[in-house]
Amino acid sequence: MTSDAFAIWQKGYGPIEHSAETVERVAALAASGYMAPDRLYRLLAAADRLACAAMWTVVHMTYASRVNLSGAPLPAAAFKPTPEGHTGGSLNMVPAFVGYLTANTITAKTRSWLMGQGHCVAAIEAVNALTGDVSPTQKGRYDRTEKGLSQLAADFYSYAIDAEGRAAVPLGSHAGPNTAGAISEGGYLGFAEVQYVHMPLPGESLIAFLSDGAFEEQRGSDWTPRWWRAEDSGLAIPIMILNGRRIEERAQIAQQGGADWLAAHLRHNGFDPFAIDGRDPAAFAWAILTAEERLGRFAADADHVYPAPIPYVIAKTIKGFGFPGAGTNAAHNLPIDGNPSRDDAARNAFNEAAAALFVPLQEIDRAVGALAIHDPQNRPLESRHPLALRSPPSPQLPEPEWIRVGDAPDCAMHALDRWFVRVVDANPDLRPRLGNPDELRSNHMGAALDRLRHRVNVAEPGVAEAVDGAVITALNEEAVAGAALANKGGLNLIVSYEAFAMKMLGGLRQEIVFARRRREVGQESGWISVPLVVTSHTWENSKNEQSHQDPTIGEALLGEMSDTARVLFPVDANSAMAALRSVYDGRGQVACLIVSKRDMPHRLDGEAAGRFVSEGAAHIDGNPGEADLQLVAVGAYQLEEALKASRRLSARGLKAVVTALAEPGRFRAPRDPIEAAFTASDEDLAALFPPQLPRVIVTHTRPEPMLGLLRRLDGGPLRTAARGYISRGGTLDVDGMLFANRCSWAHLIDAATPLAGWSRDDLLTPAERAAVDSRGNPADLFQPVI
Repeated sequence: MTSDAFAIWQKGYGPIEHSAETVERVAALAASGYMAPDRLYRLLAAADRLACAAMWTVVHMTYASRVNLSGAPLPAAAFKPTPEGHTGGSLNMVPAFVGYLTANTITAKTRSWLMGQGHCVAAIEAVNALTGDVSPTQKGRYDRTEKGLSQLAADFYSYAIDAEGRAAVPLGSHAGPNTAGAISEGGYLGFAEVQYVHMPLPGESLIAFLSDGAFEEQRGSDWTPRWWRAEDSGLAIPIMILNGRRIEERAQIAQQGGADWLAAHLRHNGFDPFAIDGRDPAAFAWAILTAEERLGRFAADADHVYPAPIPYVIAKTIKGFGFPGAGTNAAHNLPIDGNPSRDDAARNAFNEAAAALFVPLQEIDRAVGALAIHDPQNRPLESRHPLALRSPPSPQLPEPEWIRVGDAPDCAMHALDRWFVRVVDANPDLRPRLGNPDELRSNHMGAALDRLRHRVNVAEPGVAEAVDGAVITALNEEAVAGAALANKGGLNLIVSYEAFAMKMLGGLRQEIVFARRRREVGQESGWISVPLVVTSHTWENSKNEQSHQDPTIGEALLGEMSDTARVLFPVDANSAMAALRSVYDGRGQVACLIVSKRDMPHRLDGEAAGRFVSEGAAHIDGNPGEADLQLVAVGAYQLEEALKASRRLSARGLKAVVTALAEPGRFRAPRDPIEAAFTASDEDLAALFPPQLPRVIVTHTRPEPMLGLLRRLDGGPLRTAARGYISRGGTLDVDGMLFANRCSWAHLIDAATPLAGWSRDDLLTPAERAAVDSRGNPADLFQPVI
């Protein structure tokens, strides 16, 4: 005998129907003991109604400037003149997100969630407004009243801007800090796919909503079974919304053969895939519980062998399900043919489709009352899931073993390597992740490799590998950077060749922008800042061709807000350790450290290195009060050339002060009050860079972007010159790279002479002048400078 509760649920609601397969699966769930069967079916019926109400809200967000909770058709004046929205994907996300809420209610457990397709934010915002689980900036503005939902619809793509040039409404086109529970914008497709497996800590569970379009973007997600370990990770459940379409055409999966082809592909890569009806919230709830049970059973088996068969949910649907235009290219954005604000046929189509989705307010209230029972279940709201509140304890940072100035030249990467291992050892409760594209030992991080080891399924004897290794190594820069960026409950490091770090830029920038926007709305991120160490860099990778000679990563990150995206140029071993210590002492920042791996002289003792990093610059040689010229060096090799130039000037009776910049972003013209609090004051700037001095800036980067960044130091072309990488290189040695890019000590003197009013004939020999003028022998500049 079937119960009334079952019969009500089995009927479905609006466009939501329950397939025979889903009915059978839910029946097994009802018999499993999670809760009384009648209560379960009432909960699932509530989920159907909440899903329909949210889909109704989504289409209003795209097309309408207000809603009518009586369900009456909207007149022309209620529609937006220029509708906008990623409507089809958002409609597909609604049953998924409601199914996630339902699974949480069934088990009285709040799981973390992540949505890779951030453009589907309307689904999350609609559900959040209906349930009342909105962010602090949205509270009192969006709720399930007619006024609150009308405001939500009116704000969506309103393009409202305030007097300071910021968005004037707490609602965006993608997931953002104002989206309750969001941890990623999801605007750069593919990065959620390579990050989600590294996110949950033991005891946690994460539901990762992924898109079939992003499947084509970052194939490193195929390696999830390679990285997941029950011993140091929580449950990670991927759910692909398989709607078969990208923006203009079918997704690759659809072209290859659909869900069956995808399942075979996933099995080949170690997953345990299964398909569900992606139009049904009950199917999602069942899938989440089933996937967790399978993965939990694997973890509980004392004899388990890696790779783990990670359950992978394939949610089959059509793009834009539940509304006109479903399954077509138009479903991506504006599925109705025509504009309802001025087209009768389009308006009628909208109103008819909205009527099929309509849920009376009293039924919405009852549905929310059934699902949102967090207090009785003694669990947090979904907006406060564990990943949304990451704030690990401050790491213990041991005092570095400082090297004395005057000791034999040594490698900064070696010193950094030794200190990083000590940090790991001092913080056993902070899960470490070291992202490594390749050649960690070659990059002089051998101690870290021996301590943490490459993570593999089967270790090769005699090699630094282990099943529980914490070094995530793959020739896929996005995937290994994602491992560190995702591990927000732990301690992280990314190490790369400088040139190849450019492939990480999209993922780094997504983290930076999201963290910065959180800061702007008063939500400080609590995760320990993540350093990217780039070495084998432009100037010392001279033996390779120009593919290996590229300073763009630092230049690009200097374009972001300097309080959140730090770029540091240590000049020796002590300043490298001080720089890394400074990063780990911060929160919610991504920092790029450009570190030399060749032996370099020690220029700063421990105390001076600490000041160098904390103040952003330091005088290395000379006195600014007595100097005729200031040589400003950004980078280790650049400092050495500046010191050579200073020695020549001194030998000729002239005085220069050589100043190294550790963090150029501290000396920029700030672009808003947050950055202003991070940058140097006018008084501090003048103390380090006296305005009366002519200046030559020699930089690791290209000179033009650095000169623009340091506009506060620039006295104009008659008082300031800049030298740096001018995109010349090849198979050269270090001296050759410096010469080719006009950054040798002699080129610096040549650049200084017109600024200071000197004669270069007095400062350079005829052979040196000929070399600088590209008429002589470059080797004449490679000799010891006297």
